[in-house]
Amino acid sequence: MKIGFIGLGIMGRPMAKNLLKAGYDLVVYDFNKDAVADLVSYGASAAESGKELASQVEAVITMVPNSPHVRAAVLGENGVAEGAKPGLVVIDMSSIDPTESKAIGAELAKMGIDMMDCPVSGGEPKAIDGTISVMCGGKKELFDKYYDMLMSMAGSVVYVGELGSGNVAKLANQMIVAINISAVAEALTFAKKAGTDPELVYQAIRGGLAGSTVMDAKAPMMLDGNYKPGFRIELHIKDLTNALNAAHAISSPAPLTAQMMEVMQFLRTEGCDKEDHASIVKYYEKISGTSIVK
Repeated sequence: MKIGFIGLGIMGRPMAKNLLKAGYDLVVYDFNKDAVADLVSYGASAAESGKELASQVEAVITMVPNSPHVRAAVLGENGVAEGAKPGLVVIDMSSIDPTESKAIGAELAKMGIDMMDCPVSGGEPKAIDGTISVMCGGKKELFDKYYDMLMSMAGSVVYVGELGSGNVAKLANQMIVAINISAVAEALTFAKKAGTDPELVYQAIRGGLAGSTVMDAKAPMMLDGNYKPGFRIELHIKDLTNALNAAHAISSPAPLTAQMMEVMQFLRTEGCDKEDHASIVKYYEKISGTSIVK
């Protein structure tokens, strides 16, 4: 199976490397020539455009920042659609607005190109070790066909429903993650203000009902003052924008998500938008006048 991969960023690059490790024949494209050269050194072939890439493969994975980037990569000038052979499948693993997934898929369908939306969760560490979670929308037969390929990058690959459903699941995930990180930050800041060591509080509660994957991933970063990006605030703002737009379109109230958007907008004004979303704790440190950093 020959696969194309467009988008070799924080997540895309290690995901593409895991495909190579699994033995897939890979053709890659990105504006970042250093990222392309890195993948070529691992055994991938390079293309000069999405059009050139699509002409060589049976499926194209896109892993780019947002809806406009997917549309440009797939439907734009020198994009995937221009080089597509009959039967090509586009597997978009970006996190975008589900209504846009459906719209792009409808345009591709007119050209005989199938599309799946398969966004991921887990951040850079899980992308590196191949244990990301993948949420898939599209035709069930395509999910079945590409399941093993997707599993070579993942710890979990789950079919959610028709095209667009993958991104609905991802937005639900991002809503929960943002609110969960905020709850951890708020609680540990409270512990510090109350005169109790927040690290000991974390150790005391992590094995109980309050414990979570988010807590174990982000509390140590908060306590260390480590905001090296695994998932940047600016990308979480993008996801919450899509979540709120989608929720408003169907009159589904999302008050906690809206509140988290305002917290992240504050962090953007503080110059934290390139930092990991663990820096949500800085909002609580600012309004409480304290710091939980060890």
